[in-house]
Amino acid sequence: MNDFIFHNPDKVYFGKGQINNLPQELLQFGKKVLLVYGGGSIKKNGIYDGIVSLAKSADIKLFELSGVEPNPRHSTVNKGAAICKAEGIDVILAAGGGSTIDCAKGIAAAALTENGDVWQLVSGGAWVTKALPLVAILTNAATGSEMDAWAVISNMDTNEKIGLGGSALIPKVAFENPEYSFSLPAYQTACGAFDIFNHVLDNYYFAGNATFDLLLEMQEAVMRTVVKWTPIAMKEPQNYEARANLMWASSMALNTILDGGTVHGCACHMMEHELSAYYDITHGHGLAILTPRWLSYILDEETAPPIYRLGKTVFGVECSLEPKDGAEKTIEAVSKFCFGTLGLKSTLTDLQIDNRRFKAMAEHACMGGAISGIKCLTASDVEKIYEMCL
Repeated sequence: MNDFIFHNPDKVYFGKGQINNLPQELLQFGKKVLLVYGGGSIKKNGIYDGIVSLAKSADIKLFELSGVEPNPRHSTVNKGAAICKAEGIDVILAAGGGSTIDCAKGIAAAALTENGDVWQLVSGGAWVTKALPLVAILTNAATGSEMDAWAVISNMDTNEKIGLGGSALIPKVAFENPEYSFSLPAYQTACGAFDIFNHVLDNYYFAGNATFDLLLEMQEAVMRTVVKWTPIAMKEPQNYEARANLMWASSMALNTILDGGTVHGCACHMMEHELSAYYDITHGHGLAILTPRWLSYILDEETAPPIYRLGKTVFGVECSLEPKDGAEKTIEAVSKFCFGTLGLKSTLTDLQIDNRRFKAMAEHACMGGAISGIKCLTASDVEKIYEMCL
């Protein structure tokens, strides 16, 4: 068990009527607000009109940046930063899923730099300690960006998708109303849910002696929640209980409460970021294709017991098997969940991705070294895992 520090200052309003507290929270920071959102779904489902009405009632002036991409571009972030600089924005309000919130975090950071260019921060590996305050309205359970210190920004000019982190990027306030995710299509629900699942598996779970029982059981509870409630949310989009469980699982998966000093190299995320950077695919879908192949690749006598534990505690794999056999059954269960229950296409070939760029992608994923974790992965290892996904 490692030493660790837990500190998350994000104030969360969870539930149906909590959005009415939005004006008082925004006014803590000022009256000039930049509203950031994506392709316009918040206008179709009424969230946008609600925000505008609440802002008007409190004499809050809204400026807008719309059109945030599913993998938010650095150029879009820079547009937002320019608005902040020109209009003297006091606080940023992100209304959407993880991509929108990530974009808003990038804007919050870049707006306080001299040139307003987020990519200098991203490519330089900056840890952001100074940014405009951010308030988030979550509409999709997936990335956990509503309660964490990270954003992921894409530069499609250079085929790079890189994380930007910093204590100043944790939202000051988050509003989580499960009703806001009722209109999500089944595909987005599935992809977002697997992102939640993989956040736990990839970041914390296989930590060996660094972890302890309480954390393991909490991690497993979050993954079980995803396995149980995602198919219900897909079949019954307006099932409040299902949407609520997934939304809170999203926040719990990455707000560091499951961390306990166990963070490692996030192999699947590092590999998938290359797929998204080169091919602009949906992040959760890429993770679903990679995860069972990664588990198969790293399976040996050392890794079999923890993989088997995942199967027993999360998927109900029978308890009397030899570790290697149990681990193989676990990987089968993960595959069945991804490609059967969630209905996601199972190969990169299905997504029109071939092996032409695998070598460059693998080298960039390893950043000149190796990805740490239950098994360290070299660029050669990563390239082989990509090949397994074809």
